[in-house]
Amino acid sequence: MTTTTFINVLKEKFKQPLPGHVAQNKMSHATRKVYKKPLENARVACVLALFYPKNKIEGGKEWSIVFIERQSSNPNDRHRGQISFPGGKLEEEDENLAQGALREAEEEVGVKAKEIEIISALTELYIPVSNFLVYPFVGYLNYEPVFIPQVSEVKSIIEVPISHLQNSANRKLRDMQASPNLLIKGVPYFDVKGKVIWGATAMILSELMDVLME
Repeated sequence: MTTTTFINVLKEKFKQPLPGHVAQNKMSHATRKVYKKPLENARVACVLALFYPKNKIEGGKEWSIVFIERQSSNPNDRHRGQISFPGGKLEEEDENLAQGALREAEEEVGVKAKEIEIISALTELYIPVSNFLVYPFVGYLNYEPVFIPQVSEVKSIIEVPISHLQNSANRKLRDMQASPNLLIKGVPYFDVKGKVIWGATAMILSELMDVLME
């Protein structure tokens, strides 16, 4: 599929109603099946699912999505070490939610915000453990970027072909050590090159994959 064809198909898919929390819950633990309303003091965060064409070893291109492995020196950061989309807290300087997602992506992985086209928003997701209300956006570049990780926030950059995420064999279950005193059994996750995408990121990704496969 050519670059133009893929993006046009993607835009058409996003004209349909979003699958929403039903799709998100396919990759949530049993304790998250019931949608929890955000607290009034919930902090707002924005993330970006960024599509781009990537050269394959055998030639040609395939569409991929970039993720980051987070690092933090804050011992109270409940998300450090996790795999996530580029993103972070909405700042006063951001004109709107989409601009917040673009700014964070530029800061964390070095892509130019002005060169990214936003296609659509996905369904917002509340994270009770950190009291963040997350607004996900989907965007694309029409070229393969050179990623520059923000050293203070990003341990590594992970590039994943869409075909890998669409493969049901890469959706698995495992016990997850959420904190030193909390082991959660039977947590759904995406297996990505031996790394684990779970929690809020997996739920957002689940809705995105449902949109793609409609």
